[in-house]
Amino acid sequence: MVTNKDMIHLRRAVELARQALEAGDAPFGSVLVSGGGEVLMEARNQVGGGDHTQHPEFNLARWAAEHLTAEERSRATVYTSGEHCPMCSAAHGWVGLGRIVYASSSKQLAGWRDEMGVPSGRVRGLSIQEVIRDTVVEGPVLELAGEVREFQRQYYLGGDRG
Repeated sequence: MVTNKDMIHLRRAVELARQALEAGDAPFGSVLVSGGGEVLMEARNQVGGGDHTQHPEFNLARWAAEHLTAEERSRATVYTSGEHCPMCSAAHGWVGLGRIVYASSSKQLAGWRDEMGVPSGRVRGLSIQEVIRDTVVEGPVLELAGEVREFQRQYYLGGDRG
C-alpha cells in the first residue's frame, strides 16, 4: 500500500522527471530511499547526449551496488515517475534492491505513445514482474500518472516545456 510518506518521495521523482524534460531529456526521475526513510540518492534521465543507458533507475542501482551493503539494498525503496524498463528492472534485481513504487506504468506509457502516434522503440516494454521476481512492486499511482502523461506529451509532441 502506498502511504503518505511514499507520496512525498514519489512526488519528488515526478519533479525530477519535470527537470529532465526541461533539460531536453525523456521525462523520468527516481529517488532511492533507505529502509529507515533517508533519501540516499536522486537521479533523472540523461539520455539527451545519445547514451540511452543513462536511465535514473539504472544509475541508482549502480550507486547502490557501490555504496550499500546487500542488507541495506534489500531494505531500500526506489520511487520512480515511470515503471522500470527491462534494463533497469534487471539492474534492480541484480544488485538486490528492495521495493519499487512507480507513478505510471509501462503499459500506460505504451498506450500514451499509441495515442500520440509515436512508434514503439526496439526494446519491449515489459513489466517489472516479467523481468525480476521476489520484489514488492506498487503502482501505478493514478493521482500522479496524469502529470507524467503530460510530460510525455510535451516530450514527444513538443509544446511549452517551461
